[in-house]
Amino acid sequence: QVQLVESGGGLVQPGGSLRLSCAASGFTFSSYVMSWVRQVPGKGLEWVSVINSVGGSTSYADSVKGRFIISRDNAKNTLYLQMNSLKPEDTAVYYCAKGPRRNYDSWGQGTQVTVSS
Repeated sequence: QVQLVESGGGLVQPGGSLRLSCAASGFTFSSYVMSWVRQVPGKGLEWVSVINSVGGSTSYADSVKGRFIISRDNAKNTLYLQMNSLKPEDTAVYYCAKGPRRNYDSWGQGTQVTVSS
């Protein structure tokens, strides 16, 4: 079955950086578009970024554009999100999701990112 396991979250000061990873298994990772989404408690899912199956095309939400970078290593079945210049409003649980924006069919358990001084 599909498994997506996120890691790399934590507590970071404003302006800092974190790199999230998502280890995928149970499907042919290199054949699928992958996304990152986030959720603040009490609010809905917010799409963050998407990458095509070969990593040649990416897109970002306006709120993270220029600060976050999505990438993937198909040889390692791993999705990444490099987060720079973090802001308190980036605080959320971050999930990797299998599929394009608004059409995810699986997601992981999430990793908490807290941006605070």
